[in-house]
Amino acid sequence: MDNETRQKTLKIISIILSVYFFLLSINLMGHAFKLFGKGFAEAMLNMTSDPLAGLIIGIVATSVIQSSSTTTSLVVGMVAGGALNISSAIPIIMGANIGTTITNTLVSLGHISNRVEFRRAFASGIVHDFFNILSVIVLFPIEMSFHLIQKFSIKMEQSFSGAGGLNLFNPLKSALDPVIKIVDSLFSFLPFSRILLLIFSVLLLFASLAFLIKGIRALVLDKLELVINKYLFRNDFMGLLFGVVLTFIVQSSSVTTSLIVPLAGAGVITLRQIFPYTLGANIGTTGTAILAALATQNPFAVTVAFSHLIFNVLGILIFYPLKFIPIGLAEYVSRHASHSKRNLIIFVGLYLSLYFLPVLIIIM
Repeated sequence: MDNETRQKTLKIISIILSVYFFLLSINLMGHAFKLFGKGFAEAMLNMTSDPLAGLIIGIVATSVIQSSSTTTSLVVGMVAGGALNISSAIPIIMGANIGTTITNTLVSLGHISNRVEFRRAFASGIVHDFFNILSVIVLFPIEMSFHLIQKFSIKMEQSFSGAGGLNLFNPLKSALDPVIKIVDSLFSFLPFSRILLLIFSVLLLFASLAFLIKGIRALVLDKLELVINKYLFRNDFMGLLFGVVLTFIVQSSSVTTSLIVPLAGAGVITLRQIFPYTLGANIGTTGTAILAALATQNPFAVTVAFSHLIFNVLGILIFYPLKFIPIGLAEYVSRHASHSKRNLIIFVGLYLSLYFLPVLIIIM
């Protein structure tokens, strides 16, 4: 093996390890949030009294857990157990779509030292937010007035009546869970273990992201860009399909959408290529709850699980033709946020308030 081949092999290994630790950091962060807030999330889910409260609770609960699949599965379980009805559950599902996108923005902050990279990465992170928020703005009042999603979901449940659940092998979970358990056990001996674990996961995220960006730059970006454009993102359909399949395999839209942010920051992939991929991730993440619901054999639970899929499909049918709106908003916000530190603090503060103000509303 000559020196050039050896160096290229080491760079590839470095990128693979960086991706692994990057994914590990995201899952560790989710694990730490679960230690803090799964009981809190379940308690909030039990507080649903009206559709708007359900929407807010869906946002907050998923922000805490950082997994719309988990929130939706919790809702499915509560519907199956009779603790929630379908009408109360659907607004929570809508809110879960918004709550799961905060990880993307946290990842984009890893590019904060480079204004150009940050603008690209921040836009790629928040375009998912804008799609989900716009979908809720349009579909929430329609659902409350006409119960369109509920009716479609009931029809789908009737066609799948009698189908059983299916447990799929999750390769990402198998690769990460043992390490997460080891790290968790190490931190369990320390005081304030949950806080320290959360801090460690954030530091690991930024460190792995820095190495990943460095590794991508070290390789020939032209060749990487050719592979991405020729195969994975050569058109919108391929990007959407890639998002569906990858998210269904790893069962986390937070992971799959966050994974693409460093590539956007490095300029390997454009915001317009990312948009259909994020739409696919929204569809792929509904698979977990659908399988869980089918396993319960409860028609109401299956209906709620399908409502998550229907909501995302309707959102795509509305905003894919109007993609200039969420893409334009993401570009506008990222351009102004990257203009100065003052603007960045204002925009990030407003963004985080979207997730934390509902907590105050619920408490008050």
